[in-house]
Amino acid sequence: MKTKTTIILVLTLIAIGLIAGLLLWNQLPEQMASHWNVNDEADGFTSKFWGVFLMPLVTLGMFGLFIVLPNIDPLKANIEQFRGAFNLFIVLIIGFMLYVHAITLVWNLGYQNFRFSMALLPAFGALFFFIGYMLKQAKRNFFIGIRTPWTLSSDSVWDKTHQLGGNLFMLVGALAFIGSFFGGLTAFWLFFMPLMVSVLFLVIYSYVLYRNETKV
Repeated sequence: MKTKTTIILVLTLIAIGLIAGLLLWNQLPEQMASHWNVNDEADGFTSKFWGVFLMPLVTLGMFGLFIVLPNIDPLKANIEQFRGAFNLFIVLIIGFMLYVHAITLVWNLGYQNFRFSMALLPAFGALFFFIGYMLKQAKRNFFIGIRTPWTLSSDSVWDKTHQLGGNLFMLVGALAFIGSFFGGLTAFWLFFMPLMVSVLFLVIYSYVLYRNETKV
């Protein structure tokens, strides 16, 4: 996906998110639910102003960083080698954030006959599955990927870590999708725990690879 296309799509999505909130303003409560616990119970609330505007503003800020940071990366030529996949990732993660915004608005409108985790996890699964795909395409850089001191010091360590990491993240995405059928604590064990274990393992794995590579 080209960067110009990415910019148009993302700004359109953000605009839709803002317009939807404004159109629904009078139907939303003054205090909006903004956080749900592992039992799918609303346990955090915010004012209507932030409930409507916070997520679109956050996504706009994220988008700005996604556009600027690769251009100031000393290894930006490497980013260009997988720029298409990265641009698609930008669209997907912004779309994911605005999907969260959408189901939050729906819940606060009173349509609460669904479990928040079961609505959220399929989107999480799809996002992480694509992140895994992107990691397998990624080349060494300072902003995108599994950035440990050891991956950043070696193209070989970077490539091996990201090939394995891509597979693990795709697995996490698949588990998140499965967890959407259960929700609650089962979803936590099927998604967040494998994710945390995978991240920790990849840090250790990159260190071991680097030690083996530099061993005299």
